[in-house]
Amino acid sequence: MAGGGDDRAGLPRIAVVGAGIFARTQYIPRLREIAHLVVVKAIWSRTQESAKAAAELARDFAPEIECKWGDAGLEEIMGDSSIMGVAVVLAGQVQVELSLKMLKAGKHVIQEKPASESTTEAETALSIYNSFPKQFAHKPIWALAENYRFEPAFVESRKLINDIGDMMHVQVIVEGSMNSSNPYFNSSWRRNFVGGFILDMGVHFIAGLRMLVGSEISTVSSISRHVDMALPPPDNICSLFQLENGCAGVFVFAVNSRSPKILWRVDGTKGTIQVERGIDSGKHGYQVLFSGENGQCQKTFYPFCGVNEELKAFVHDIVEASKGGDHKAEPRSSYVEGARDVAVLEAMLESSAKQGVPVQVKIF
Repeated sequence: MAGGGDDRAGLPRIAVVGAGIFARTQYIPRLREIAHLVVVKAIWSRTQESAKAAAELARDFAPEIECKWGDAGLEEIMGDSSIMGVAVVLAGQVQVELSLKMLKAGKHVIQEKPASESTTEAETALSIYNSFPKQFAHKPIWALAENYRFEPAFVESRKLINDIGDMMHVQVIVEGSMNSSNPYFNSSWRRNFVGGFILDMGVHFIAGLRMLVGSEISTVSSISRHVDMALPPPDNICSLFQLENGCAGVFVFAVNSRSPKILWRVDGTKGTIQVERGIDSGKHGYQVLFSGENGQCQKTFYPFCGVNEELKAFVHDIVEASKGGDHKAEPRSSYVEGARDVAVLEAMLESSAKQGVPVQVKIF
């Protein structure tokens, strides 16, 4: 058991709202790793059975975890003054509504990606959220859980981007593995989501791109297709994009491929940076290749730890916010950042619906 009794009495308490695949396989294991920083007081699901099953997975490090379910369970979480923060890990179609409900109740929220179904939903939600100062002395934190912004591979690669000189072009190649062996393949909400897996998965790759280049995407021109009938449409997209700094790039994304590959590559006048998904010594992560002016290629492997890091950042922020004053939360977790990822994918899908007509990305 990871700690217990009085040594954890002063730790912040959070609730997990959602008991689906990602909550069970990522949130609970990652929260176990930071049990010395935060107490999981409750877990909620629509049904009692689902809530109890998820709670048992966390019982070893959260022995007093409470099961909550249904509307009554949500009301209990909102009314529990000991719960400072809530992780919203639900179907994409309902996350914004529930996040706002928790925020209105004064809870800090970390919401899973995608930020919204559309930029319209995100704009409306931000308008509501930004009206909160009238209700609260200090707005509750609304964080967006985009783990790619916390992966060390992207954090460190961003530091090297100036060393490659002026950007000449950018490539993002995603050949995914969303087939029947993937636990998310039969996810009903993703299949009914606007943009399907392209939007749900794609926000990760756009987040990685924006994090790496440090320049916003201004315009896109795209063609999408529906080839694999086992997947919702569209299942692949090719997009030409232009950054605000003038550099052009390509974004090529197939939801399912026989030979999975995921990489980001930026070519500059003085060198090249490439970030590629891979495995090293049995650990999954990213291989970063950096070629400088001297022609030497440096290779560094960074294991995955983004979910762990984003949760630690959220816990740190809610602790600091509890001390009073208008604490500035970690900018990488900003809900606005997640909305910007959605805006890029939405523009790409809009362009493809118009046979590749250039589309401006909505600004947040």
